[in-house]
Amino acid sequence: MSIRTAVVGLGWAGRELWLPRLTEHTGFDVVAVVDPAPRAGTALDAAPDVPVHPTADALTARAVDLAVVAVPNHLHADVAAGLLRRGVSVFLEKPVCLTSREADTLAAAERDGGATLLAGSAAPHRADVGALANLLPGLGRIRHVDLSWVRARGIPQAGGWFTQRSKAGGGVLFDLGWHLLDTLTSLLGPARFTQVLGVTSNDFLGTGAWSAAWRQDAAPAPAAGAVDVEDTARGFLVRDDGVSVGLRAGWASHQARDVTRIRVTGSAATAELRCTFGFSPNRHPHAGLTLTREGTTTSLPVPQEPIGTEYRRQLDVLPGVLSDPGHRGRTAEEARTTVRVIEDFYAAARRAHEQTAVPAHH
Repeated sequence: MSIRTAVVGLGWAGRELWLPRLTEHTGFDVVAVVDPAPRAGTALDAAPDVPVHPTADALTARAVDLAVVAVPNHLHADVAAGLLRRGVSVFLEKPVCLTSREADTLAAAERDGGATLLAGSAAPHRADVGALANLLPGLGRIRHVDLSWVRARGIPQAGGWFTQRSKAGGGVLFDLGWHLLDTLTSLLGPARFTQVLGVTSNDFLGTGAWSAAWRQDAAPAPAAGAVDVEDTARGFLVRDDGVSVGLRAGWASHQARDVTRIRVTGSAATAELRCTFGFSPNRHPHAGLTLTREGTTTSLPVPQEPIGTEYRRQLDVLPGVLSDPGHRGRTAEEARTTVRVIEDFYAAARRAHEQTAVPAHH
């Protein structure tokens, strides 16, 4: 039986990622769309006969089994909690929440409504990430992981909600960084972070030359908010299992290609994946996977697949996860860990900025 599904929010993710894939998937039946002002034409071409509601209040557990929530970041927790309290399970685009308090709110709503909260994070469902994961048992004891996703040019439209801290929670750390942290959890399992150091910068913001050209975002309103987020984040983290983590996320850089790199160092060997997450056309030409042991580096076969396949693969496993009562509560707990490390990262970055600020001359 197909899962009766509603898509909440027709921004880029709802319109380009989820609505077309859900309508094509035999496991899901799109029965409603929610958007206060849906864009004409292509936004609803994939589901022309589906009713459109202005708010998620129209969705009930009697009519909908799952709501795919892809609204702007600052609305994630509020919209998802309202649905969960009414017994509607939620598949929530990342970031799941923007604060630890919002994580607590989601956990309580999930318990009160008896529904299930799931997180939309497709990167762990990539075939090349899976190939990297298969190498981990042969690396010995894992000591360190380097995570980076750095674009050459890929800043969301300046002045839109993505570049306003009040609406996005932060900048590239909440955007690309959340994907990297989710991928780390998928590879090593969940863990808390006992030490967090981080710095941020915004050298590339404020000029359209560094924008994400592949995104057809609606133009921001004339009174759009100020750009006050980071475009680059660099950090060093330590998990409570002793594994150290180097983290770098960048919406823009001086490099020629958008490259994602995951290097896992163990006591016996090191494995490294180089690829490009996401949909940028300015990609690393193909995924590459290497294994280095005792001074010898070997290139290994890695599956090559069409861009975006990981989103379809995530939908393939979603019904099974949704029906598993043991999963309830897990997403909120993992989100709490992720948002706490982001909060700690920003706090460390503020301290670093204050310590290096040039004192005013009197």
